[in-house]
Amino acid sequence: MKAVVLHEYGGPDKLKYEDFDDPKAGEGEVLVRVAAASINPVDWKMRSGAVRERFPVDFPGILGHDLSGTVRSVGPGVTGFEPGDQVFAFTEKTYAELCAVKTSSLAKIPEGLEIVAAAALPLVTLTGEQLIRLGTGIGEGQTVLIAGAIGGVGRSAIRTAKDAGAHVIAGVRKKQLEEASTLGADSVLALDDEKAVASLGFMDAVADAVGGETAAMLMGKVKQGGVFATVVEPPKNAGMHPTVKVAHIMCKPDPERMVKLAKDVVAGRLDIPIDRMLPLAEAGAGQAAAEKGGIGKVVLIA
Repeated sequence: MKAVVLHEYGGPDKLKYEDFDDPKAGEGEVLVRVAAASINPVDWKMRSGAVRERFPVDFPGILGHDLSGTVRSVGPGVTGFEPGDQVFAFTEKTYAELCAVKTSSLAKIPEGLEIVAAAALPLVTLTGEQLIRLGTGIGEGQTVLIAGAIGGVGRSAIRTAKDAGAHVIAGVRKKQLEEASTLGADSVLALDDEKAVASLGFMDAVADAVGGETAAMLMGKVKQGGVFATVVEPPKNAGMHPTVKVAHIMCKPDPERMVKLAKDVVAGRLDIPIDRMLPLAEAGAGQAAAEKGGIGKVVLIA
């Protein structure tokens, strides 16, 4: 098969489109002919070596965590999937024409969702859902601010928090306020507007997809006994707020909830914008564009 292979840590130019051994479906696995894979921040952080302590690459290695495609074959012990099924997954080594996927990470694409578009969904939608459900534990009548609401994780967090009955504040930059007003939150707030942030009262929870100085600023806006949940790193000033629980969320596969969120996309209740689609061979250019930020998902067509 053809795959995008990383032989050493470095810049986008280190991603090489070349021949690689075909994977095989083992016990409890399905072999998927990949239609598309999408790019996520963890991909370029792994490529650069920035997260090598947590996510080391076994060279030569294949990156990628999202895919959509068609089942080619099933391994021993697999039930519920058969060749020809259109599927999507949050898994590993997806920048390739073929990928062996555990059935615990795999789901059938809901009716009405185009196969390539499905590749944009798994990691960001599950991360946003788990940030709220497992991180904040927010519920009916409580207030949560979602920092980074304009991104795929933030959009999914908004949908999940609203489904839980929470009052949702979408935290974005000033230039994003108009777009953020369409996301279904109860209100929007410019996090780079000091006066607006200063006027913010104490909240039950913050769901953070930004990190850095923004996270540190918002830490002081969580009420005593509240929760600060993040998908990046805990705020540097967390120790100054001992009555606030800090929850660090790392996404886990969950096919059932992945399908639920995909159905929300089909129904128009959730939108994960795709900025561009590129051939798999142009993964380096795709990562470079995504890493600059300010755009929607980049999808690689295999």
